[in-house]
Amino acid sequence: MSNEERGIETLEVWKMAMQLGEIVYTIVKRWEYFDKRGLGAQWTDSTDSIANNVAEGYGRYFYGENRNFCFYARGSLYESKTQCMKAYSRKLVTNEEYADLKARYEALGKKLNNYINYIEEEAKKNPKRNKP
Repeated sequence: MSNEERGIETLEVWKMAMQLGEIVYTIVKRWEYFDKRGLGAQWTDSTDSIANNVAEGYGRYFYGENRNFCFYARGSLYESKTQCMKAYSRKLVTNEEYADLKARYEALGKKLNNYINYIEEEAKKNPKRNKP
């Protein structure tokens, strides 16, 4: 079954990233203008970038391209996690929100690494789809 037949909506790592993006957006939305404009805009952008990069890679035919976009997603995850830490240190998120977000980042990071490993295994099975 091809990616087009399955659809991105079936990919667990994408669903987790989408949910995280909505949580971060909801948190940032309540902040004052100054915090929204700086840290808030960067945090929502980097968090949204996780799902966006997973989706873009998913839509590529070649495994190497998909894997590269997953690496970009992982970079965005670490960027977003850092911004979450900044938000916490600046008292813009509660202790409970921070604990929940921290757990979500950890789970998403593991899921993303597993997905990257899966892509690499599939590439070994289908060498014709390794390079454009």
